[in-house]
Amino acid sequence: MISLFKKEISVFFGSFIGYIIIGLFLITNSIILWSDYSTLNILDYGYANMDLFFSLAPLLLILLVPGLSMRIFTEEYNTGTIETLLTKPISLFKIVLSKYFAVFFLVLIAILPTLLFYVTTLYFIGETVGNIDLASIFGSYIGLILLSSLFVSISIFSSVLTTNQITAFITAIILCLLFYYGFDLLSELPFFNFIDLTIKKFGISYHYNFLSKGLIRISDIIYFLSMTLLFLKINTEIIKNKR
Repeated sequence: MISLFKKEISVFFGSFIGYIIIGLFLITNSIILWSDYSTLNILDYGYANMDLFFSLAPLLLILLVPGLSMRIFTEEYNTGTIETLLTKPISLFKIVLSKYFAVFFLVLIAILPTLLFYVTTLYFIGETVGNIDLASIFGSYIGLILLSSLFVSISIFSSVLTTNQITAFITAIILCLLFYYGFDLLSELPFFNFIDLTIKKFGISYHYNFLSKGLIRISDIIYFLSMTLLFLKINTEIIKNKR
C-alpha cells in the first residue's frame, strides 16, 4: 500500500501537471483575495479574518481536486496496468485507499501554503497586531481538510467510472457541485418545505458552513468521514464489478 502511494506521488511530481494545478490554485487564491482588481480583497474587507478565504476555498477545490484525481484510475485503464495492479497481493480496497491518500496528500500540499501565508499576514494587518482568532482559523482549516477529503473520494469515483480523463474531470466537478449546492437548492423547492432542513443536512455546504466558522461539531465530522468512506467503498465495488 505504501509503495503504491509513493508511486502515485512520484508520478504526479514526475511531470509538470501536479505543479501546474497546485500553482494555479495558489495563484488564483492570491489574486482573488489580495489583489486590488478583486471585489473579494481581504485588505478592503475591514476585518482581519479569513472568512472570505473559507467561503472561496470550496469553489477552488471543486476545480483543484478533480484536476488532481482525473488520471488516478483512467490512466490505469488506458495503459492496461489495472490488470497487473489487481493481481498484486493487496486488497482492492487498499488499492483505492492508497490512491485516495496520494491525491489527498497533494491537496494538503496545496492548502498548507495558504495556512502559513494568511495567518502570518493577517497577524500583522489588524488594528492591533496579533488580534486574530487563531483557534477559529484552526477549526476552519479542519473543516477545509474534511471537505477536501470528501471531494477527493468523489473525484476518484468519477475516475473509476470512465477511461477518459476529461470526462472524469467534468463529471467530478458536476458531482462536487451537486453535493455541495444541490441539496440546498432542492430544499428551497416549495414541495419540500416541511423537510427542508433534513434535505439540507444531506448536502456538504450545510456541514461545511459550521466548520468554516470554526465551530467543530461531532455530527459534521461524522458526516464528512462517513461520506468519504462511502464513496471509497463504492469505488471498490465498481472496480470489482469491472474485473
